[in-house]
Amino acid sequence: MKRFFSIISRFEERRIFIILIGVWILMSIFYPREFLNPAVLKATILAMSSIAVIAVGMTILLVSGGFDLSVGSVVTFTGVAAALVLKNDQPWFLAMAAAVACGTLVGLGNGLMIAKLRINPFITTLGMMIFIRGLSTIFAGGNNIPIMNSSYNWVGQASVFGVQFPIWVCLVCVLVGDFLLRKSRYFRQNYYIGGNENAAILSGIPVSRVKIQNYMLSGALAAVAGILLSARLGNGSLTAGLNMEFKAVTGAIIGGCALSGGKGTVLGAFFGAMLMATIDSAINIMPVSSYWQEFVTGMVLILAIIVDSIGKKQ
Repeated sequence: MKRFFSIISRFEERRIFIILIGVWILMSIFYPREFLNPAVLKATILAMSSIAVIAVGMTILLVSGGFDLSVGSVVTFTGVAAALVLKNDQPWFLAMAAAVACGTLVGLGNGLMIAKLRINPFITTLGMMIFIRGLSTIFAGGNNIPIMNSSYNWVGQASVFGVQFPIWVCLVCVLVGDFLLRKSRYFRQNYYIGGNENAAILSGIPVSRVKIQNYMLSGALAAVAGILLSARLGNGSLTAGLNMEFKAVTGAIIGGCALSGGKGTVLGAFFGAMLMATIDSAINIMPVSSYWQEFVTGMVLILAIIVDSIGKKQ
């Protein structure tokens, strides 16, 4: 069994892609009418798009040895922030700019505490997650805020060449993020930081600055996801980003990222996010309770951590 997990852990992107295709084939065989329904496939990919955008930033953090539990709350917070700006009859682009600014500022706060004060990323982002979710509830007055601006809602509800706009945004973020992490000299520094931070410092890499910018990028991408989700729902929802941080982390880890840092790709995280969305869709189709979604998400995350742990010992 140990050798089996070790072999699986070495395939990275190919491994998760093969698993994803296998799940699709099984669902197509046993539930062809439901699973291959164009509306179901469209809904599955659309649900994945926001999580995949977050997973881009999460992958960069994990590669550098970081972690961010606050991204789900940032999705909620930025959606509420945009809704409040629009409620005051401000233009849609100002609402989007405010949302991205809020997400980036949250990331800056995380980065400063982690890089400068040396506070554990888990504790820092857990505290920020709770703080930002509470702040969202206060600003919204405990209620969802309707968004009536059609220009703003266009980015979440419109289609371009028959594909909904959030999916296009997701694909652009994934392709750009994967290219930068593979080819950009600046972003590739994250592999050195995650692999051996002390060695990275001695080699002249500005570790603190890179870490802070990583968290700012993670916050900004979570804000983009918040904009897409609030525009799609047509309101600043207080539950919009609930548990999205765990799905993004799970997608990144099963896509090949190591919790210890120094390993992972954005493309692998994208396949991981797609697998999680497919599993959620499969549970909704199969004759089982939807309450199994959280159980399965947790189980997949635990298995991914076990595979990652065994792979590091080889």
